[in-house]
Amino acid sequence: MMKILLPALMLFGFAGAANAQQKFSAADFKTNLGKTGTLCDTVYSMKTVSDTLTLLNMGAAYPRQKYTIAVKGNKTKLDLDHIKGKQVCVTGLFVMFKDQPEVVADKPEQLEVH
Repeated sequence: MMKILLPALMLFGFAGAANAQQKFSAADFKTNLGKTGTLCDTVYSMKTVSDTLTLLNMGAAYPRQKYTIAVKGNKTKLDLDHIKGKQVCVTGLFVMFKDQPEVVADKPEQLEVH
């Protein structure tokens, strides 16, 4: 019983911490560089770069995307093939990569598909 209870409590604790992140809009992106927050928008295109990196283009298709979500980690934990055209919220670090806005999600679990 204790073996099940402890992971369940940890899961709820992590979910609560993720929901407590501040939500930002695309317009707020540059003023929040270096901060961790949650951003929601539609996925227009995606590119799997490697087994550990998938790029999601939000707000428009590449190369006119508003920003990119860099999903790092083992993508088999989250099937990303069905994500195009869906509303997605991502919690991650707001950075600029090659003068383009990017949200870095170290784990696929930081994505929430609606």
